[in-house]
Amino acid sequence: MAQCTRTTLSFPKTPLNSTKTGTQTHLLPSISSFQAKPKSRKYPKISLSVVSSQSQQQYPSFDALPNSCRKEEVFSTIKDSVHNCLSETNLQLTVPGLKSKTRGKVRDIYDTGDYLVLVTTDRQSAFDRILASIPFKGQVLNETSLWWFNRTQHITPNAVLSVPDKNVTIAKKCSVFPVEFVVYKNGVRNYCGNVLPDGLVKNQKLTASILTPTTKAEDHDVPVTPDEIIERGLMTRADFDEAREKALSLFEYGQRVALEHGLILVDTKYEFGKASDGTILLIDEVHTPDSSRYWIANSYEEHFQNGLEPENIDKEFLRLWFRDHCNPYEDEVLPDAPEELVCELAWRYIFLYETITKSRFEARVTEEPIHDRISRNVSSALLSLQ
Repeated sequence: MAQCTRTTLSFPKTPLNSTKTGTQTHLLPSISSFQAKPKSRKYPKISLSVVSSQSQQQYPSFDALPNSCRKEEVFSTIKDSVHNCLSETNLQLTVPGLKSKTRGKVRDIYDTGDYLVLVTTDRQSAFDRILASIPFKGQVLNETSLWWFNRTQHITPNAVLSVPDKNVTIAKKCSVFPVEFVVYKNGVRNYCGNVLPDGLVKNQKLTASILTPTTKAEDHDVPVTPDEIIERGLMTRADFDEAREKALSLFEYGQRVALEHGLILVDTKYEFGKASDGTILLIDEVHTPDSSRYWIANSYEEHFQNGLEPENIDKEFLRLWFRDHCNPYEDEVLPDAPEELVCELAWRYIFLYETITKSRFEARVTEEPIHDRISRNVSSALLSLQ
């Protein structure tokens, strides 16, 4: 593989008014991230009934769905799988031809020499640590990305070659750009080359989507402007402009699709790489619950006008539990996450998948160990690529 450096493209922590006027995309600002208290925590109430701006179609209530028979059905499967998560893989021991393994926060990446095998595990990270394993999380992320990859090829080509398993993507190798685009935050009015007006309120709509790039320092991210990216040789002007346009187009499309399904795509990140023929490819994951934040569309305006935080479906409650019950930055050993929180988060991942894709998630429990299934499917897929 060529030099493996990293690029992500992310948008301000702000929701969108999905209504498009001319070529302008409307966007919104805010901030985000991933003593014993009472043992249980009430989860935020979620409600939704959206009417599309282009039709009178109504979408189901988020308040009703989590308490429906569907949740009961999925919860039963989740509970049966709590102790059979995909927390770690070692395909280099079971699949011929794998040359090396790189362990990320969520993905295990294997180099075949010609391709990359990306296994999306069930690991849940925050505070730069692994907090728990969430049943079916890896499958949700992998299948959500595939859904978006298939629907965004009119905007940009991607690196996907095949998806031989629910948790696995085989991808083309490329050189990943060493630039990360992160959120606007901390009240700075001139941030990463974006000049923002005074008087903005948290969660208020911006007049257009913005990119806020950073580059990696030894132990933190350093804000950087587009001109600095070019001057430092991190990207060429042509590559940066192309990646920027792709990112904005992907985000605009993602906003539109999300709103049609009753959600606001608040912010996200994209990663791009450059193939050996010079083509810029979309890589990693797209609009997943890990890489993006989603808010409930129909209640946003009322909450904003009343100074309330938007309704959301995310993993913040798990982070808060750890923050309340330990020091997740300094404690050598972390407590086990309560099973009820693990199951709730698994349901939220599945619920978002079904809401985004309008399809039924196949959450099945089988006797075959997950690692055996993945080894078998990856071995077969690599043989077919030879």
